[in-house]
Amino acid sequence: MINKVIIDSMESNSVFKVRDILSKEILSVIKERPIILLCIGTDRSTGDSLGPLVGDKLNFLIRDHIFIYGNLECPIHAKNLCDTVNKIKSTYKNPYIIAVDACLGNIQNVGKIIIENKPVIPGAAMNKKLPPIGDLSITGIVNIAGALEFMVLQNTRLYVVMHLADIISSGIYHSIIKTIGGKKNIISNNRGLV
Repeated sequence: MINKVIIDSMESNSVFKVRDILSKEILSVIKERPIILLCIGTDRSTGDSLGPLVGDKLNFLIRDHIFIYGNLECPIHAKNLCDTVNKIKSTYKNPYIIAVDACLGNIQNVGKIIIENKPVIPGAAMNKKLPPIGDLSITGIVNIAGALEFMVLQNTRLYVVMHLADIISSGIYHSIIKTIGGKKNIISNNRGLV
């Protein structure tokens, strides 16, 4: 199990670093637990749209034991997060939740991806009181932390968010292919996601 890994998304091998780290984590749980990708954020704020963008890019990845919650059409945000987590826990037996979210950090860390064996604390930049979520967290640093986080998130460059979403979604995709293999039975609801 990893503790904390920081990956520079601008490195040419960043997708493969994400893939290899996630593959090790997924391999140890896939036989016993369903894997839930919980992509947190909202498309109403550029800086906070990382999670829904990753969910959108991975909606084709749903297969046996892999389920995705959160995309651009149906984002998982502060108002529906607790209900969604309760639904996940009542639907799946002992789910392994991988939470994907945006975060703010130091200027030299913008564009970096953090993978940790601990929950993500959604809404922390906005001082929202939400419970920690996930067994594993993948966060992308989209902008600098400091004063007026709401304005910082609103004024985040879309390029940074899209680049992080591309690297994270590609890394997740390749880790699933590496550990589980190709497409099997697709389970979906009327929106194409479970």
